Amino acid sequence: MTFTFFQVALGGALGATLRYATVISAARILGAGFPVGTIFINILGSFIMGFLVVALDERNWLNLYPFLMVGLLGGFTTFSAFSLDTYMLYEQGNIVGLMLYVTISVLFSIMALFGGIWLGRYLII
Repeated sequence: MTFTFFQVALGGALGATLRYATVISAARILGAGFPVGTIFINILGSFIMGFLVVALDERNWLNLYPFLMVGLLGGFTTFSAFSLDTYMLYEQGNIVGLMLYVTISVLFSIMALFGGIWLGRYLII
């Protein structure tokens, strides 16, 4: 159990560092006006997670799941986990659940962000 936590922590640190480097690099190259780096990270992370779901299972490397899936990709992009959950609902044939999950996740996350900004401004400013 302790080793698993270590795997997640190490992967998370590496993923977060990669995320930061990617965002900074994209802003330097393309300008900081639009979050191209974040879009790239979310798409790439989702692609890698999809690939690893198959690769880890087929190669029976499930012991790498905490490091790669939860840690590295979790630190790199949480959007990849959202994408995987969406796919799993699709695989289960739960289209209504999929639509509900996507709508609630996106809409309420954005609303929560706005609410957090409002509260922060109200309490701090």
